[in-house]
Amino acid sequence: MIAVFLVALYFLIAGYIKKNNLWEDHIRFYGPILALKTDNVGFFDKFLPYSRFLKLYGTAGAVMVVIVSLLFSVLMIFSFQKTLASPPAPTGIYEPQNILAIPGINEFLPLSFAVIIAFIVTLVVHEFGHGILARIEGMRVESTGVLFFVIPIGAFVEPCEEDVEKASGRSRIRMFGAGITNNLVVALIAFLLLALFMGMAHPVDAPYVKAVYAGYPADDSGLLPNSLIISVNDIDVTSREDVTSIMSGTKPGDTVSVTSVHEGMTSTNNLKLTEWPEEYGDKNSGFMGVSYYDSSRAKELSDKYIRSPLGPLLLVYVPINAVIDGDSLGLGILAFDSPDTVAWSEPFYGYWQLIQILFWLFWFNFAVATFNALPLIPLDGGYIMQEGVKNFFAARNKERYADYIVSGISWLMIFIIVSLIMIPYIASF
Repeated sequence: MIAVFLVALYFLIAGYIKKNNLWEDHIRFYGPILALKTDNVGFFDKFLPYSRFLKLYGTAGAVMVVIVSLLFSVLMIFSFQKTLASPPAPTGIYEPQNILAIPGINEFLPLSFAVIIAFIVTLVVHEFGHGILARIEGMRVESTGVLFFVIPIGAFVEPCEEDVEKASGRSRIRMFGAGITNNLVVALIAFLLLALFMGMAHPVDAPYVKAVYAGYPADDSGLLPNSLIISVNDIDVTSREDVTSIMSGTKPGDTVSVTSVHEGMTSTNNLKLTEWPEEYGDKNSGFMGVSYYDSSRAKELSDKYIRSPLGPLLLVYVPINAVIDGDSLGLGILAFDSPDTVAWSEPFYGYWQLIQILFWLFWFNFAVATFNALPLIPLDGGYIMQEGVKNFFAARNKERYADYIVSGISWLMIFIIVSLIMIPYIASF
């Protein structure tokens, strides 16, 4: 209902602005999308004194973008082959609302403070990279702004088209690659800071119930997941070890009184214990049917992921795991506001908010950089690919082939992306 209200309010405001031609110099419409722009772009000129360094930065960045483009193009092809051989169910990441990385619409991207801040920073970092390198390469910037559809969904910088056409191929490549380069640099910085600050958190042995077994005593009594047990049989407990010590003296058929806190509310539930399931071995004590959140395992996984060469790719999966797989990794605390933090020591006030901001700064910048690096026009990687292909054929007096190659590669990437989305739905029929 809140989303419907906000969309309706947006259309009312946007419709009123468009009908009355308000702020024509600063507002432009692309269908339902509102572009708020400014011609006051003198900010980009402040970087001219650092032209030499920024040209080197742009060149190094362009090389890095080409490497990322090739790497992720190969990964896309392998993903296509795997999806074709074994089509997944059309759920989760394949659902329509999850195709676009827009907070509040994509179910893996909560409309939280950390996500909104990271999303906006990612857009600004990307587009300002284009604007700064455009000025460094002698191209005028005509305007810059932000795109809105209820919330900010994009940003843009408009260099002078005439200047872009006159610029050399190398200048255009540096300009096109600057946004991706900035995103990769910010993603790396956020990743390193995330590793640094996560090293400050320490797991505690809290009796925090992450889940309950369906059809077993805890579930039957109404004990809720995400509850912190504070006493058993009126004996205060502060750790899982305390609970285990009390439970070791029970047997199937006994009734225990469990007091817990869930979302700030304290309740007491009476559990009639059963035998342990066979997969847990031969145990004589009674079984409550609860699964504790293991912050020690989550800490081990976090350290392992961050230290791994594939750490960034593994961390990208964290929000998906938290939503689809019930946070089986225990790392949802990195991305979402979670009661799981009760099983961790908090080094300072606002610690987990900082962790979430750093995580989403990494996530958005990494995602935007790798996607934009794909050799597909109108993505930045596509324009870089176009410049490279044209230069290659121009040096051999065969320029007429360049457009065919560029179009062929672009259509191939479009086919792969669309196939990755559609194959699960086609296979389901």
